[in-house]
Amino acid sequence: MNVSIVVPAYNEEEAIRSGLEKFIKLNLPSGYEILYINDGSSDDTGKIISEYPVKLYNHNVNKGYGAALKTGIRKAQGDKVIILDSDGQHDPTHIQKIIDMLDDYDMVIGERTDDSFQVKNRQSGKKIIRWIGEYMVEQKLPDYNSGFRGFNRKIISEMLHLMPNGFSFSTTSTLAFLKEGYTIGTFPIKVSERVGRKSNVKFAKDGAKTTLLIFRIIMLFNPLKIFFPASLISFLLGVGFGLYGYFLFGRFSNTAILLSVLGMFLFFIGLIADQISMLNRRR
Repeated sequence: MNVSIVVPAYNEEEAIRSGLEKFIKLNLPSGYEILYINDGSSDDTGKIISEYPVKLYNHNVNKGYGAALKTGIRKAQGDKVIILDSDGQHDPTHIQKIIDMLDDYDMVIGERTDDSFQVKNRQSGKKIIRWIGEYMVEQKLPDYNSGFRGFNRKIISEMLHLMPNGFSFSTTSTLAFLKEGYTIGTFPIKVSERVGRKSNVKFAKDGAKTTLLIFRIIMLFNPLKIFFPASLISFLLGVGFGLYGYFLFGRFSNTAILLSVLGMFLFFIGLIADQISMLNRRR
């Protein structure tokens, strides 16, 4: 099979059957490899999946959205891998569109239209991540955290060591493909409200995770984008403050010296961080 469809699932007993029935209606199991990853569900998610002609892999404990995708991608045999959510938000009729576009692109993303359903309390965090991501890769980002996308399996497999086990798999993969110069294609999709339980993402709980994700993105993809401006500002402040003190009081103050030295240290730390970042992104 040239195409593998990977679907992570966690406690989706209310929604999982609907998605599976859509696959059956489209006769996808006869033409494609479909892998469901039951990520340590405590309900009947795994039992329901096992009733259908798809491959089922179980995690003994809940490892996270990204970890489930990693398992599916490692088990997949197709040259093209498509991922989508199990909560009923994504329309599987778009799968053929992704397959066709993967002939010309290394990654294809279903970009959500303005009238798609989105949780409002996540909008501010998404805007911050988008701004930082665009600053890191120096170009406009597509729908960076859309969960409906396809990859060239060989390329994404080589990047799995960079991908987190949590909810930010989509964001990190988008930035990684852009940073490494791979081509990304997009097409519009309309996303429906999820079926069943509410999303696991909580504003207070995952706000800290989002902050850590921002720092991780910076250090992983372009640390000099942060260290160089910070070092330049610190050095110039130190020199300026020192000259001010010299002309007024006839001496360089300790604060000016500390700021100048801090600027030099930040610059060299940034160079080291950039080299480490390049090593981490190697295959």
